[in-house]
Amino acid sequence: MPSPFPSFQSVLERIAAEIEATPGRGRPADYIPVLAEADPRRFGMAVADLDGTVYGVGEWQQPFSTQSITKVFTLALDLSLEGDVLWEHVGREPSGNPFNSLVQLEHEHGIPRNPFINAGALVVTDRLQTLTGDAAGVLRDFLRTESGNPDLGFDMTVADSESAHGDRNAALAHFMASYGNIRNPVPVLLDQYFRQCSIEASCADLARAAGFLARHGTRADGSYLLTRSQAKQVNAVMLTCGTYDAAGDFAYRVGLPGKSGVGGGIIAVVPGRCTLCVWSPGLDERGNSVAGVAALDRFTTLTGLSVF
Repeated sequence: MPSPFPSFQSVLERIAAEIEATPGRGRPADYIPVLAEADPRRFGMAVADLDGTVYGVGEWQQPFSTQSITKVFTLALDLSLEGDVLWEHVGREPSGNPFNSLVQLEHEHGIPRNPFINAGALVVTDRLQTLTGDAAGVLRDFLRTESGNPDLGFDMTVADSESAHGDRNAALAHFMASYGNIRNPVPVLLDQYFRQCSIEASCADLARAAGFLARHGTRADGSYLLTRSQAKQVNAVMLTCGTYDAAGDFAYRVGLPGKSGVGGGIIAVVPGRCTLCVWSPGLDERGNSVAGVAALDRFTTLTGLSVF
């Protein structure tokens, strides 16, 4: 299917020029030592049409640490296998708290507020691990297939760094296990989760891989991963919960379902049209890429492509 917006490349080039002139870029994530070394002024952005054609600018083919962006794909994979049963174990509401907060879990009996905060992502990974026996491997293979990049994989230096500084995630997992909401041994779950978050991919890879959300659940080969209703659910949760406790501001500025990661990446979906990925490692105080949010804001302004 040809692009209804053949000027994507010129739009991206205009955005890149504007971002280059922007002085403040935030700071890279410093609680993961490997990520703290990143240069906040690096920038890449890609847009993928429904047929997988990709337009890019800057470092759009440079692999980076995907981190929490992977939560979208594990959510979709789990939904494809167990459907609405998942929602008995994780909610669909914004948390209003930082992504690694323990505050709400005791009040809500070990049921995380949504799948994109760390507690919720741990539940989803745990359930995918139970269903598949290798949640991180299944995720990696899915991303390789959908992106068309057979070399996409784990960065074990990042995984080991997160494991060495993963006490809070361990606490979240043990706390939920005490309520019976974690099935696998916590060390097994954490190993899967840290490997999942360590996956390296480029803007081009992720824009292609997220295409099934723009195609209403249809994979690159034409088969269905999700029903149209399930794809709508994932996009809806991305819109309301995908950028931590800044989801309202992201919806206001960008107007698209999106999911960020502390590696500096953000994916976004225009249902029925295209998918995007932007990367710049400098983060704001809520863990979202400063330049990434600004670039997506400009994209929806310049193209008029928004869900609103």
